Amino acid sequence: MNLVRRRNPAMANRDTGLDQLQRNINRLFDLDWDPDRGLELFGGVGAPAIDLAEEDDNFIVTCDLPGVNKDDLDISVSGNALSIKGEKKDEREDKDGRYYRRETWSGSFQRTVTLPETVDPNKIDAEMKNGVLTVTLPKKEEVKPRQISVKVK
Repeated sequence: MNLVRRRNPAMANRDTGLDQLQRNINRLFDLDWDPDRGLELFGGVGAPAIDLAEEDDNFIVTCDLPGVNKDDLDISVSGNALSIKGEKKDEREDKDGRYYRRETWSGSFQRTVTLPETVDPNKIDAEMKNGVLTVTLPKKEEVKPRQISVKVK
């Protein structure tokens, strides 16, 4: 769940330069990165985007990691937290260094997702295919839905 800051409409027209500075500082320290806001103060992304979906027997985490080598990934589970760490190396040589626009990213990243208590940490599986990391988190047997047949007498 994300917290959303709401502004008082009565104060909307009373912005000063200090208000804008305060918003920029608050945005700098936000823990989630919103790609619709554009490039931030340092011009990079905070971390790659992830999706978390629930199926009958599993939770599925997908993470887009184009250009990341599977050897540069570290996936770990500690308690009820799944951590995905890695690094995307920039293989291009920058002889001229004259970019007019550069939207690709490189560098280290880390994402941590809090897992439900129903995940079985001993059966987690990860697969990298076409730049998409898929982590399958099976549910514990006791919490999986069961089909109960009704006998008619």
